[in-house]
Amino acid sequence: MNITKENIDDLNAVLKIKIEKTDYEDKAETVLKDYRKKATIKGFRPGMVPIGLIKKMYGKAVQLDEINKIVTENIQKYITDEKLEILGDPLPKVDEQDKIDFDTQQDFTFSFELGLSPVFELKLSKKNKVNQYDIIVDEKMRSQYLENYTRRYGELKKSEQIEEKDVVKGRIEAIDENGNVIPEGPSVEETSLGIDIIKDKKIKKEFIGKNIHDTIDFDLKKAFPNDMEIAGILHKKKEEVADLVANYRFTVNEISRFYPAELGKELFDKIFGEGVINSEEEFLKKIEEEIVANLKRESDFKLMMDIKNMTMEKTDFQLPEEFLKKWLLRVNEKSTAEQIEKEFDSFRKDLKWQLIRNKVARDNEVKISEEELQKEAENITRYQFQQYGLFYTTDEQIANYAKETLKRDEDAKRIADKILDEKVILLIKELVKLEDKSVTTEEFNKLFE
Repeated sequence: MNITKENIDDLNAVLKIKIEKTDYEDKAETVLKDYRKKATIKGFRPGMVPIGLIKKMYGKAVQLDEINKIVTENIQKYITDEKLEILGDPLPKVDEQDKIDFDTQQDFTFSFELGLSPVFELKLSKKNKVNQYDIIVDEKMRSQYLENYTRRYGELKKSEQIEEKDVVKGRIEAIDENGNVIPEGPSVEETSLGIDIIKDKKIKKEFIGKNIHDTIDFDLKKAFPNDMEIAGILHKKKEEVADLVANYRFTVNEISRFYPAELGKELFDKIFGEGVINSEEEFLKKIEEEIVANLKRESDFKLMMDIKNMTMEKTDFQLPEEFLKKWLLRVNEKSTAEQIEKEFDSFRKDLKWQLIRNKVARDNEVKISEEELQKEAENITRYQFQQYGLFYTTDEQIANYAKETLKRDEDAKRIADKILDEKVILLIKELVKLEDKSVTTEEFNKLFE
């Protein structure tokens, strides 16, 4: 057996592996003898089937299987031994494979295309500037956070008369132009609608002030121009409501009004756990800390993206694009060449960052420990729980949930990639100049437009 590499250019090569009969013959013979011991064929006692018959039945398949194993194992060994940095996987040259005749040949030559990883250096210095944003906390933001908490823990209470932000339940039925109920028309015994989302001001005014058991005749399509909203009210599919009559009668059976939670110990205990916050002053301070932490997280994310983009912009190298497109088509069997072409810009950008990130990590011997994986998984878990309002889960619960997350390979890889990104960004930060810049929330949000 012999393996040679022919360089096409700096990014593409062909690997040729020559297999002779002596490379696979003994291994195939051993497998066939094992088949003979286990074969159960009518007319022969177990283990006594003639080897010639076994070869006739299984010889070609066993030979192909052993050749495939030899090729796969030795190509991988060659790539490892020669320290070849490749992209994707070796691709067999189909045009040459088609010329091989396994029935008549005993020696074979297989050719594989390789996509080589580019050689490059980072060219960053303190001349390269990146903004580090300090987002200003304002009263509007404090009020929004406070309102979010009071609304999240608020409740609906029954009322007797409709006001502008109420939700009403009742019967809805189609009527004709004379105000008579259409027997075969759409009707729902109990549905609900929000007064504040009625689009037509005149119709909204007709609802306001009405009491339980009152009726309102109105144009449903004027009140709710969106077919999805009408479908929800009439308990139908969106495509079923386009041609329905417009006029309906609504009979009020129930009025509900939302009341935000009041600031006090009951609310504080619901949010943060019993006894953690004991005064409004402590609560407002806690909100301030939460705002600052969230803004810091957003600012850090923006800084990370800006550093990544600038690093990719300043680090110029080419990729074996035609090879990569063929490889993507091979590994994504359900994709078409057109889809690969359409999505290739995004793939190219992701791959370019991975190559830069991996080089920086390798050059600086960056490692990720099990403890770091567990800690990051816990941080992600804690943040997710807080998004659902679960502020007082115990450290043990967080740790156990994080451990289960890390047992899933896809999640573990995603978390490891996040840690690696962050470590590499920290290293690159030392190479460039950071300029602090204070911005309002509005100014910061516009940076993403």
